[in-house]
Amino acid sequence: MDFAIKVGIPEKQRGACVVVGVFEARKLTGPAKTLDKATEGYISSILKNGDLDGKANTTLLLHNVPNALCKRVLLVGLGKEKEYGDQAYLGALRATFSALNKTGAADATLFLTEIPLKGRDEHWKISRAVMVGQESIYCFDTLKSKKDEDKPKLGKVTLSATDNKQLENGKEAIEQGLAIANGMNLAKDLGNLAPNYCTPTYLADRAKEIAKAHKLKITVLEEKDMEKLGMGSLLSVSQGSRQPAKLIAVEYKGLKKMENPVVLVGKGVTFDTGGVSLKPSPDMDEMKYDMSGAASVLGTLVAVAEMNLPINLVCIVPATENMPDGQATKPGDVVTSMSGQTIEVLNTDAEGRLILCDALTYAARYKPDVVIDIATLTGACVIALGHVATGLISNDDKLAAEILRASEQSTDRAWQLPLWDDYQDLLKSNFADIANIGGRAGGTITAGCFLSRFTEDYRWAHLDIAGTAWKSGKEKGSTGRPVPLLTQFLITRAKQ
Repeated sequence: MDFAIKVGIPEKQRGACVVVGVFEARKLTGPAKTLDKATEGYISSILKNGDLDGKANTTLLLHNVPNALCKRVLLVGLGKEKEYGDQAYLGALRATFSALNKTGAADATLFLTEIPLKGRDEHWKISRAVMVGQESIYCFDTLKSKKDEDKPKLGKVTLSATDNKQLENGKEAIEQGLAIANGMNLAKDLGNLAPNYCTPTYLADRAKEIAKAHKLKITVLEEKDMEKLGMGSLLSVSQGSRQPAKLIAVEYKGLKKMENPVVLVGKGVTFDTGGVSLKPSPDMDEMKYDMSGAASVLGTLVAVAEMNLPINLVCIVPATENMPDGQATKPGDVVTSMSGQTIEVLNTDAEGRLILCDALTYAARYKPDVVIDIATLTGACVIALGHVATGLISNDDKLAAEILRASEQSTDRAWQLPLWDDYQDLLKSNFADIANIGGRAGGTITAGCFLSRFTEDYRWAHLDIAGTAWKSGKEKGSTGRPVPLLTQFLITRAKQ
């Protein structure tokens, strides 16, 4: 889908469709009023007949509107004007693109971005319109023998600008929105890909393609390389699989000066059976999404590279399968991490922290300003926060505040959980330095406490995306989160 922005008025548009908003009680927005006047009250007469009241996310498609140069007019309900906020705006956009994609319209001009939205500027509204538009046409049919032939015909969307200044800002907003959408689409593709395709080797190959396309430095460690570095914790997870583990590191240098980079570490368990601590069979097919941390890191990297952000970034992905066989790690085994700390593996299904801890130790060699790891780590996070917010844990309150601000700006929400010493005692082991689980109580927090043992030399935050990276049910699939949160965090830092 192509996006453009121009200064114009709705009654002068000659395209396939013009989109204007209506608040509840049939209150027309500014552009809708202008169009209504040009049509000699045709739109308001339709509304008076009760066809649309303006309730949130409702739409009404009109054909052959008198005195309008466009073929169609789409009226979109915005809800109550006093309650019009982020969610109402995003809902209106989703309703708009859903309605447009069901028509034969090849193009549309939207007069929604100029409607005032408390706390948001035109840049935010325009970039979100682009992201929602791209989201509306996303389809994963890579592995189907017959592709979806009933795809939307909508190919071009023009967003309205009120003046030339907004026009220039809008072009940048479109580019940013497209970059983030492209990063999300990559994350979705990787998360949706079948696990016999998306193996650790496949992830490494995709990372190489990204590095080549954007002229980035990439390092891929093989198992023998990890053995030399003493990554016994990561390798303890891969030893039950026939697929060799990989540790992938891609370096993006957007600054000429040697500024300490932001390091993103993404959990890349390409399929998780639970190992010897086998998961229940229902819904195990969805465990292909256990590499969503890795997918979001690579998606963020693509977005950053497309925006040419002036920032230094390193993306690290420890990639492996977690499978049961005669060589697999057993409950009760003790392994030695790259940091030298020994770990008693009480549950082989708590494998994400075992691969992350070695990757976090490895991250220190880049002398990071901050490190953020992203992982579908605990079912406990889904119980605590549902599918709305990502869990956040950090050893630095300033960093946590930065991430929370980025989550609000991006509407890709996160919620901070405590990292108190009181929880550390739950990880005590009689036979090693630390146990890999702390029991059911506070499972998300004790997982964070485990990772914190390997991040004492730098500022660190952990994002548990178990509840936000994947949607189950009839329309199951990857969500592309938290690519918007991560890119917003980096955009804000790049401007400082």
